[in-house]
Amino acid sequence: MTDTGLSAAERFQAARVRSRSRNLELFRADLRFDLDAFQFAACDALDQGRSVLVAAPTGAGKTIVAEFAIWLAMRQPTAKVFYTTPMKALSNQKYAELVEAYGESEVGLLTGDTNVNPRARVVVMTTEVLRNMIYADSDLLDDLAWVVLDEVHYLADRFRGAVWEEVILHLPTEVRLVSLSATVSNAEEFGDWLQTVRGDTDVIVSEDRPVPLEQHVLVGNKMVDLFDSSGAAATNRVNPELLRLVGGGSRNDSRGGHRGRRGRGGYVDRRGPRTEKLHREHIARMLDERMLLPAIFFVFSRNGCDQGVRQVLRSGVSLTTREERNEIRETAEYHCRTLLDEDLAVLGYWEWLEGLERGVAAHHAGLLPAFKEVVEDLFQRKLLKVVFATETLALGVNMPARTVVLEKLEKFNGEARVPITPGEYTQLTGRAGRRGIDVEGHSVIQWTDGLEPQAVASLASRRTYPLNSSFKPTYNMAVNLIEQFGRQRTREVLETSFAQFQADRSVVDLARKVRSQQESLDGYQRSMACHLGDFTEYAALRRRLSDLERTNVPGGREASHGARQERQSQITEVRRALQRHPCHACPDREAHARWAERWYKLKRVNDKLVQQIRSRTGAVATTFDRVTDVLVQLGYLVPSGNDADGAPGGAEDGELTVAAGGRRLQRIYGERDLLVAECLEAGVWKDLTPAQLAAMAATIVYQPRREDAPGTEHALPRGAFRPALDETLTIWSRLDDVERDARLSGSQPPTPAIAVGMFRWASGSALDDVLRSLDLAAGDFVRWCKQVIDLLDQIKNAGDPELAETARRATDAVRRGIVAYATV
Repeated sequence: MTDTGLSAAERFQAARVRSRSRNLELFRADLRFDLDAFQFAACDALDQGRSVLVAAPTGAGKTIVAEFAIWLAMRQPTAKVFYTTPMKALSNQKYAELVEAYGESEVGLLTGDTNVNPRARVVVMTTEVLRNMIYADSDLLDDLAWVVLDEVHYLADRFRGAVWEEVILHLPTEVRLVSLSATVSNAEEFGDWLQTVRGDTDVIVSEDRPVPLEQHVLVGNKMVDLFDSSGAAATNRVNPELLRLVGGGSRNDSRGGHRGRRGRGGYVDRRGPRTEKLHREHIARMLDERMLLPAIFFVFSRNGCDQGVRQVLRSGVSLTTREERNEIRETAEYHCRTLLDEDLAVLGYWEWLEGLERGVAAHHAGLLPAFKEVVEDLFQRKLLKVVFATETLALGVNMPARTVVLEKLEKFNGEARVPITPGEYTQLTGRAGRRGIDVEGHSVIQWTDGLEPQAVASLASRRTYPLNSSFKPTYNMAVNLIEQFGRQRTREVLETSFAQFQADRSVVDLARKVRSQQESLDGYQRSMACHLGDFTEYAALRRRLSDLERTNVPGGREASHGARQERQSQITEVRRALQRHPCHACPDREAHARWAERWYKLKRVNDKLVQQIRSRTGAVATTFDRVTDVLVQLGYLVPSGNDADGAPGGAEDGELTVAAGGRRLQRIYGERDLLVAECLEAGVWKDLTPAQLAAMAATIVYQPRREDAPGTEHALPRGAFRPALDETLTIWSRLDDVERDARLSGSQPPTPAIAVGMFRWASGSALDDVLRSLDLAAGDFVRWCKQVIDLLDQIKNAGDPELAETARRATDAVRRGIVAYATV
């Protein structure tokens, strides 16, 4: 930023900013590039001691703001920075970058299964690790000055989002936050909440992509622009050539087929001529010829990603030079050097390596972590040219491309095929365009019969990506917060959550609507007013008569002749009351009645809105009360003044104390925290061997992706495992009843679908045998093993000494081979 072209007043203001932001000027002097406006504004706020929320597109350079916070901390003698990410892969990547910048002695890494230099000045960690630190009141929080919440929009994740809110609410007030988010449509609302709960917080929003995005549509083998690029064209107007190609007008095509008729949902009538889709290998060649590689093909299924690689390889396409192939092989061999030779064939190593050497690979959750690391490394170094990836890559590690290809604009959400949202489209295409490398990024939508051009244009031009809270109190959260703050203070804290903040905001909107409708109701009431009497009362009698007559139709399903007689008697009585009512004689009676009917219908709508307001006000605290009721009923919490065994001590103030079982629950995290605590309390796992305990942990953590999950229950481990599983399921059933009685949602029963495979793995079986018995991808197996290890570590910390030793041995048995590599 220079002062060239500024007025005298603007130069004076810039000089004032420089004088108060000497740290920022020193930081800028060491950069190879100057800061963008939003980066400067965010860093300036940090330099003034304020927290910031930065919402900007993927690749815009948000992390420079976090780097300035680290730079500020390192200029102080003891100040520390925690850099949190939503995923271990992102933590590992950021750790490597910071080690390169500050050296190994100054940087640590904590990801649950990795513990490197935790007392360093800068520590990278997953958000869950920080949450657990806060609840444990860890001394690692001493001297903490800054916390970076990278990808803070994960707060909307329905499974893990609550962790971000817990961290924001419970960090010491003197700690400043650097919250980095994708572009969301309600950044100001989120910023208002941060201001409310954390104090001075600046909201900096940038919607400018650092690299412009050119959007194309591939119709057959012809690639055309999505939007009209002529100078006179209106903004986001569909390209007329695209309309001509796909029959977007209401005319006949050259073959006489009627085109352009729209069906339901904005889709073109499928009776028109069909468009032949170009095969993936042909698209790869086309992009290569147009110098639009590297490219990411987003495919919304793992199988589709793997098929894409195979299709390109079968076609004979090779996108790399001899020098690049040598470098690719060296990189792959280095990353996979610890894998056992006998496992390489099982993992499909040689086929995978062939794809890499030809510049093609897949990237999805089922990929072995070691393979995924290689793909990410090679793509960042421009050695891979085409990657077929699931949508998780759009929210994951830094892998920008020149081009993004979308094969479909709908995906399977676990229940049905649904269109992708404008927010998802923005995230996916956000990978297109590499800052400092590309002049522009490109997105290519492969045309599919049934799409409607204007609907596609609308999807591509909107940037609606709302950030909505997924926060809800859990059992572990309740015992930890009550231990720290007490019950009443905890309720107050939870009422400051973003979830309640948004509910209150919506209540404000609902209340505004209620007030507006109340004005209409008042108007209707004035219009139906009758000089002879109370017409509201008269209208109620008319509705009562109408309801009785409707339910007394001849031939209706009355219980008996006597019941019909009773109903007829009521009708006669109401008719008499109507005829005796003063308003019955009014000459304007029917006009009044029409206004009364409008009043009644609107009153019903308004009453429902009022009920919504009542249900939303204090919704989080209400859920917390239900959670604490369950914990009191089960003895994890006792009234204050009771001893550890729950004997009454005379407290009448409604406060609660954490009992012995609750202290165990404090150390158990996860969706089944209460079930694990109950099983530990009952001692149902005490007779299990290490391999059996690993199988039981797998039963607790496993969540099938589909109903047709691997079914191996018939081959469950023998001995103590089966009775322990029966007792575990009995405890789950009892807890489910208790939860539903407390008006909580309950949970799905544990499933032993992968228990046999985990038992075999922990017993030393070969990888080939285990994967074949589970019908799981290697990456999925490793992911479940890591979750099993997490739970075993919690059992080790929360169980009795004998079970803790069994859990330690079970952890060692699971952490071997490809699992050991993945946890280093």
